[in-house]
Amino acid sequence: MTPGSIFILLSVSQFDKLNIFPFNVNALKSLTKGIVRENEMERMMSMSEASQYEKATFAGGCFWCMVKPFDEQPGIGSVISGYTGGTVPNPTYKEVCSETTGHYEAVQIEYDPSVFPYEKLLEVYWQQIDPTDPGGQFFDRGHSYKTVIFYHNEEQKVLAEQSKKKLGQSGKFQKPIATQILPAKEFYPAEEYHQGYYKKNPGHYNRYSQGSGRMAFIENHWGEEK
Repeated sequence: MTPGSIFILLSVSQFDKLNIFPFNVNALKSLTKGIVRENEMERMMSMSEASQYEKATFAGGCFWCMVKPFDEQPGIGSVISGYTGGTVPNPTYKEVCSETTGHYEAVQIEYDPSVFPYEKLLEVYWQQIDPTDPGGQFFDRGHSYKTVIFYHNEEQKVLAEQSKKKLGQSGKFQKPIATQILPAKEFYPAEEYHQGYYKKNPGHYNRYSQGSGRMAFIENHWGEEK
């Protein structure tokens, strides 16, 4: 057996007992400690990055159209399409579309409030929907397409209520604001083919956004502010 083989097969403590190849042992100890410290630092940094993100959940009609506007903002960790607000666990798209689950199509956002605060998320949200429509969004009708702000804590609730009141008093819309503000419930990610739909199917996404009337509505009401 060659010295290299011994070096591979024996542990650091075994090298110490044999008292051979002291230079290699010390080097291995130093290298091992360095790797442990580096791995620990990476773990701590990962935990720190994860802890700085908070969750926000919005229902705004078809979730295909609600991802890109948030995805484009700074400080956003992820935007997931899914279902929430209902009573059926792990629902499928077909089940939610049947309007028997109580769920809404929604997006759940992980965001860094120090970069993009919740108030800014609310501004983006209002500019993607018709908040006066109580029965759905554009040509998507039914409970699952209604607009809802789901708050995850008391601060989000207060900010959402203030934002809704401000929008209602702005004079931008003639009808009352119909968007509900509800406590967040279990969120179930949608099937993979729904995730990041605007990236996977840009052609169909653009045709859908235009054909549904959403893009024209946004341009008519918010064009000057974008």
